Amino acid sequence: MDILSIIIVLVLLVLAYKSIKILRPYEKGVVERLGKYQRTVESGLVMIIPFIETIKKVDMREQVVDVPPQEVITKDNTVVVVDCVIFYEVVDPFNAVYNVVDFYQAVTKLAQTNLRNIIGDLELDETLTSREMINAQLRKVLDEATDRWGTRVVRVEIQRIEPPKDIVEAMSKQMKAERMKRAAILEAEGYKQSEIKKAEGDKQAAILEAEGKAEAIKKVADAEKYKEVALAEGQAKAILTIFKSMHEGNPTNDIIALKYLEALEKIADGQATKILLPVETAGILGSIAGISELFKERTEKTPTPEEKE
Repeated sequence: MDILSIIIVLVLLVLAYKSIKILRPYEKGVVERLGKYQRTVESGLVMIIPFIETIKKVDMREQVVDVPPQEVITKDNTVVVVDCVIFYEVVDPFNAVYNVVDFYQAVTKLAQTNLRNIIGDLELDETLTSREMINAQLRKVLDEATDRWGTRVVRVEIQRIEPPKDIVEAMSKQMKAERMKRAAILEAEGYKQSEIKKAEGDKQAAILEAEGKAEAIKKVADAEKYKEVALAEGQAKAILTIFKSMHEGNPTNDIIALKYLEALEKIADGQATKILLPVETAGILGSIAGISELFKERTEKTPTPEEKE
């Protein structure tokens, strides 16, 4: 093989190397012809005219920008150190290549400026408790500003909001006092609940004791009632037996009158008692009067010892 053939082969290899480009799946290419935008190509094998066309590869994956910490003054004149990270992705390769020179520096300065504006409108307490709001507001501002750069801001995350040391110490003391206050409140609430439970227990015990006493009294009353009923039934049976015996023996009015007097004596029981008698007792009372006259006559007829002498 002569030298000319070798030169031709080398030229062809160089031309092939310059004309064939491979783009990865996450890449797109911007093709320029003699310094002028020609077209945007997708990933894969791309053919260009060597020495006339050039291609600029654009990474379409989500990327991150770490914004350096900076001092920001809050609305209540407190200096805090704030830093954040920005996640973005390219959506238009043409604008990403031709509308911004250094996207990293541009988005960093834009984020720092807007952080000062957003936090400058908040007091320290709001700044420390409103990270989600700051993230959302900053992402919205950056997304609108970077739209002409062919990028989309996916999200923004505040990494650190650090107040001065003296304020941190004061906040630590305040939090400690607040925790002690909550502990005291919880302890008092626990004691209150304990006393309430104790009072409810005493109340329940008193109710149970009263119910027990009432049940005992009821049982005693039932026993007394049973006793009285049994006595009354016994007396009724005894009276019935006496009544039957008396009628079977054909008693005279005198015997009935004596039994009636004995019954009245038991009823009176030695006390001054007014006894109401039914009308049907008139015959018996007549027998009693007859017995009284009989005793009186016998007394008059019976001589005294002096008369016998």
